[in-house]
Amino acid sequence: METVIYCRVSSKEQELEGYSLPAQEKFLRDYAQKNGFKVTKVFAVSESAMGKVRRKIFNEMIDYVRENNISVIIVETTDRLTRNFSDVPTIDKWISENKNNQIHLAKEGCILHEGSKSHEWFMWRVKVATAEYYVKLLSENVQKGQKEKLDQGQLPTKPPLGYQTTGERGRKIHIINEEKAPFIRKMFELYATGNYSLKALVKTMHQDGLRNENGGKVGRSRMHGLLSDPFYIGKMRWKGEIYQGQHPPLISDDLFNAVQSKLKRKTGAPQYKKHLPVFKAKIQCDECGGLITWEIQRGHWYGHCNHYKNCSQKKWLRQEGVEEQLFPYFDRVAPMDDRVIKCLEKALKESHAGEVDCNTQRREELNKIIKTADERMEKAYRDKLDSKAPASLCEKIISDSDQEKKDALDSLNKLGEARTKYYEVGYAVHELALHAKKIYQSERTKTEDKRLLLSYIFSNITLNEGKLKPNYTMAFEFLLKWMPMINNTFEQAEMSLNEAKTALLGRVSATELPRQDSNLQPSR
Repeated sequence: METVIYCRVSSKEQELEGYSLPAQEKFLRDYAQKNGFKVTKVFAVSESAMGKVRRKIFNEMIDYVRENNISVIIVETTDRLTRNFSDVPTIDKWISENKNNQIHLAKEGCILHEGSKSHEWFMWRVKVATAEYYVKLLSENVQKGQKEKLDQGQLPTKPPLGYQTTGERGRKIHIINEEKAPFIRKMFELYATGNYSLKALVKTMHQDGLRNENGGKVGRSRMHGLLSDPFYIGKMRWKGEIYQGQHPPLISDDLFNAVQSKLKRKTGAPQYKKHLPVFKAKIQCDECGGLITWEIQRGHWYGHCNHYKNCSQKKWLRQEGVEEQLFPYFDRVAPMDDRVIKCLEKALKESHAGEVDCNTQRREELNKIIKTADERMEKAYRDKLDSKAPASLCEKIISDSDQEKKDALDSLNKLGEARTKYYEVGYAVHELALHAKKIYQSERTKTEDKRLLLSYIFSNITLNEGKLKPNYTMAFEFLLKWMPMINNTFEQAEMSLNEAKTALLGRVSATELPRQDSNLQPSR
C-alpha cells in the first residue's frame, strides 16, 4: 500500500534537540517499512516557513493523495499534523471520502479512519485543542517578550541594513555596521536632493556597491522601506507604533525628515527617461507655481510653463539660456582663487579648535547628567523592591530619570555629529563654490552630477517671462553675504605687501638691496 510522509519542525530549538526534519523522516520511513507501506513522497515544513507556506504545503499534500489515490498519511504526532481547528474539517473530509483512508500518528500509536471509535475521535480533538492552546500561549509569551525588548530600546527582530546585532543571547544590542553604513548615508543624502526616483536610486546605489544581506541587489520596494524606517534616527517602528531605541542613530533627524517629504510628494519628482534635461523639476513658474516643462526642439531643450491655474506665461527658454543666466550666480559666491581657500582653511581650523574646547566641556556635562540619571533609577528601583518608598513615587523617579537620560544621549549624539563635521563642511562649501562653474561646464560632468550640483547651490529657481530668479541654499546664502568682504580683504593684503616692496625699493640702492625672502607671504 502506498503512503506519504508529513514532517514538520516548528522551532529552531526543536531542531537542536534532535527533532530535525531528516530525523523525523528516518523515523517515519522505518515505521512505514515495518508496516509494509511504500513511501511515494515526503512533505516537509521547516521551522523558518511562514504560516501561509505551512498551509500551502499541507493543502498540497491533501491534493496529492486525492489525485494519486493514496490512502495512508503517516505523521509523528497530532501537533506535527496540525495545531489549529481550521485544518480539522479538511482532515475529517478526506478520511470520510474513502473507508480505506487512514492517518497514522506513529508516536502516539493511533490510527484515524472512518471506523475509529468515538473515544479515539474525542481524544484526537482534545489533542488538537491542546496543540492550539500551546500555540496561542506561545504567541502570548512571544508578544510579551517583544514588548519587554521594545521597552528596553531593542528591536525584537533583525535590524535593517546598516546595522548588525552583537552580544550574547539575552544581552544582544544593535550597533552600526561600519561596512554598510556609508552606503545607507549616501542613499539618504542622494534621495534628499530630489534628483533621484526610487528606480534611479536603486541603480545608482547598486553600481556604488550597496548589497542586501544575501549579497544581492536592494530592490525598489525594499529601498522605499529603508528610506522610511525611523530606525536610522534612533527610533523603532513596531506594529504601527514608534518606540525610542538605545542604538546609535545613523543619520540626522533633518535628513530623515527631508527624505520623508520627498517620499510622500505627489508632484515635483523627476521622471527619469533616457534623455534627462538638466533642469527637469528644478524650475517653477513664478506666476502659478507649476513646474517648468522641458521639450526637445531641433536638438535643444526648451522649457516653458504648462499654464497651470490660467497662467499667462508664454515665453519658452532654451537650456543654454538658463545656464547663461545662472553662471553669474556661481561667480557671486566664489572665492577669488585657491589662495583665499587656503586662508579660509587656516581660519576654519583655528575656529574649530575653539569649538572643540567648547564641545568637550559640554560633553563632560552631558555624561554627568547620564551618570546621575542612571544612579537615580538604580536607587529608585532598589527602594521599590525594599519598600523604602511608595511604588508610585519610585516609578515616577525612574520614568523622569529615564527621559532625562534619553534627552542627554540625544544631545550627545548631535554634539558628536557637529564636532566632527564643523570644519569639514565649512571647507567643502568654500571649495565647491570656487570650482562649481568649472565642474558644471566640464564635458566629463554627467547630467545627474550637474543636477546634484544645482541642488547644493540653489534651494529653488523661479522663471518669469524668460527671466530667472534663483535662491541660494543656506550655506551659499552665507557665502553671498561674506565672500565679497573676504575677497576684498585678501586683495588689500596683497596691495599692502606690494606697497611695502615698492617703498623698500625706493629707499635702498640696487647695490645695497638685501636678498628677498622667497617665502614672503601676505600678513594674516
